[in-house]
Amino acid sequence: MSEQARRRSPKPYRKPKKDPVRMLAFEALRAVDERDAYANLVLPPLLRKAREAGDFDGRDAALATELVYGTLRRQGTYDAIIAACVDRPLREVDPPVLDVLALGAHQLLGTRIPTHAAVSASVELARVVLGDGRAKFVNAVLRKISQHDLDAWVERVAPPYDKDPEDHLAVVHSHPRWVVSALWDSLGGGRAGIEDLLEADNERPEVTLVARPGRSTTEELAAATETLPGRWSPYALRMAEGGEPGAIEAVREGRAGVQDEGSQLVALALANAPLEGPDARWLDGCAGPGGKAALLAALASERGAALLASEKQPHRARLVERALAGNPGPYQVIAADGTRPPWRPGSFDRVLVDVPCSGLGALRRRPEARWRRRPEDLDGFAPLQRGLLTEALRAVRVGGVVGYATCSPHLAETRVVVDDVLKRTGGAELIDARPLLPGVPALGEGPDVQLWPHLHGTDAMYLALLRRTA
Repeated sequence: MSEQARRRSPKPYRKPKKDPVRMLAFEALRAVDERDAYANLVLPPLLRKAREAGDFDGRDAALATELVYGTLRRQGTYDAIIAACVDRPLREVDPPVLDVLALGAHQLLGTRIPTHAAVSASVELARVVLGDGRAKFVNAVLRKISQHDLDAWVERVAPPYDKDPEDHLAVVHSHPRWVVSALWDSLGGGRAGIEDLLEADNERPEVTLVARPGRSTTEELAAATETLPGRWSPYALRMAEGGEPGAIEAVREGRAGVQDEGSQLVALALANAPLEGPDARWLDGCAGPGGKAALLAALASERGAALLASEKQPHRARLVERALAGNPGPYQVIAADGTRPPWRPGSFDRVLVDVPCSGLGALRRRPEARWRRRPEDLDGFAPLQRGLLTEALRAVRVGGVVGYATCSPHLAETRVVVDDVLKRTGGAELIDARPLLPGVPALGEGPDVQLWPHLHGTDAMYLALLRRTA
């Protein structure tokens, strides 16, 4: 065959190569998109399966985790950039194609992966999961994206701050506009504070351990793994990056656990609130999945008090039972609706209700929640939150204390609920929660407390303490 004929002959077809890291990341993103799954629940079993199959080592698992969480955290920014590089509205692009493009965009703009490797690996993934035809589209879009770095792209696609501050922050920091507005209303202040908060939402959170008092110590945990001291809780330790909590004996045995420091502070504040009269019966009225209940049970047992942990959903009640197993003090776990409780009014000395909410305070841990939630969701939570707080005040005796907590800083889920219930029910008063978080700065004017990721290194937990007076 002549040289000219050889050039004209088609190249033999090359089958695409499966990259296990990017295949796993794509599979996780599809689960989040198709099944409304949460990455923190989907990813661990996928990683475990890959390790057992011999496909992954530690570095592969770290890269897959970064690809999934990095893509989800920056999804809004990447969508704006992708939209600038395609000739149709994003709603007309198939979701699996968008997932591959977002993974590619993150590799190009959010990691140190070389440009040629990020593009070629993404195109190869597209060939495997989308087919050769749509892989060409992916290739063309990613080559356009690769022409600028992230800062240059943001300058192109985000509206100027002085023309539309909320939309600018939404694109730059990858949050829906309504979430930016809600967080800003709750935080108050100027541009610097809200930018710091939004940036903190996009950072990987530390893994924080709790040494359950009377069952474990921070010294024991520190000897078992590389840690840093907790910032505020005397029972907290922060794990070094890459540490595995399940490898620690005390965690496996339930004597210690994984618990955000903000969550620990809520339980500690309720446990240490001054009481008038006896201190023998405690209630966790929304106990699932069991982190606060386990800490409360340990604290209660040290004082000879008993904890009743109530959770409406039976499968979550079983998680609470698992978290409390082995606690030396008296406790009971039941499946019950806190808005229609089986206990008599005035039965308890201390009551905690960490109510179901939008979860806007935990966007570091569940970045996909920011895209899943809608403003109208708050209307669905409102009656439940008011009902749970109302019944908590009925459950506590005169002189006893109720802690109302949410993992959301949204004013409609925090102060508005507390103020509304106080006005409607009467017979209760707010007490200052700030002295019960000793050493924690920037707690505001009180009497309630709002924690923040950028100020305290915790989830954005809210706590109001109320004493029943009549």
